[in-house]
Parts: sequence; structure tokens; C-alpha cells
Amino acid sequence: MNLPNKLTVLRVILVPFFMLFLLVDFPGSSFLAFLTFAAASITDFLDGKIARERGLITNFGKFLDPLADKVLVISALVCFVQLGLCGAVPVIIIIAREFMVSGLRLVTAGEGVVVPANIWGKLKTAFTMGTIVIMLLACTISGKSPDSHGFFFVIEQLLIWASAVLTIVSGYTYLNAYKDYINSDM
Repeated sequence: MNLPNKLTVLRVILVPFFMLFLLVDFPGSSFLAFLTFAAASITDFLDGKIARERGLITNFGKFLDPLADKVLVISALVCFVQLGLCGAVPVIIIIAREFMVSGLRLVTAGEGVVVPANIWGKLKTAFTMGTIVIMLLACTISGKSPDSHGFFFVIEQLLIWASAVLTIVSGYTYLNAYKDYINSDM
């Protein structure tokens, strides 16, 4: 297994540790959740960069990298809902888009077409991961209770909703670009 794939596997392995640190309250748990998510996010950047620079792109990486991203981000957002740090609606929007794009990729793959990540998908992922990092930093500073976040809680909600809006725009760009594959059976 090459280095980029090892980094992707590491990202998946970090998810349960991240969730443990976020959901179980013990001294330093918020900081450990922040560090674990940040490290996992960095592996997302590094695995792709190394794979492209060294020509180490594999089918395994093409399969697991986007899946690892989805598992990491969705795990964080669902944990935030459980902790009361964000509402279910923006999280459902984000999750629905992930299912939609994954389904679109399955349909186009049947036609021999690969749907690469576009700029909107990359922007959505980066913005959402950044939002999660900010929210985890707030948990580290203020605690995991939404009441302890004060005015910062309003900013967090704006960021989550901005992520949901970017998610909608990103989903639309994918659907619009590959609509012929969806409409071909009508």
C-alpha cells in the first residue's frame, strides 16, 4: 500500500477516536477531538497532493479518499447535532448531497464516465472542514455545551448554514454537469 493510501486509511481509523473524544467528556477531551479532526483533515490534503506529485493515484485511493472525507465530516456533524451544537436540517442537507453525488457517480460509472471532484465540491469540503475545526476550537475554549459558546454560537450556526448553501450549489453543479446520464432513461 502506498503512502497516500496509508494516509487515507489513517483518516478512517481516526474517526472513532475523534468521536470518542468529542462525545465523552473528560479533561482535555475537546482539545483531543480538535487535534484528531485537524490531523485527519491534514491527511486529506496530503494524500491527494502526494498521490498527484508522485503518480501514485490508485483505484483504491479513488474509492476510499472521498468515502473517508464523507465519514469524517458526517461523523463530526452528527456528533454536533447530538451535542446540540447545530440543527439537524443543515446536516441532513449535507448528507443528502453526499448520497446524491455518490449515486450520480455510480450511474456514470456504469457508462464508463468518472465524475471528478469539481471546484465547488472542493470548496464545499474545505469550507465545511474549516467550519468543523472552528466549532471544535470553540468547544476547546468554551466547552461542549451550546450555552457556553455565547455569541460565538450564532457565528457557528451561520457557518453551518453557509456550508449547507455551498453543499446545495455543489450538488446542483454536479447534477447539471451530468444530467444527460440521469435523463437518458426517460
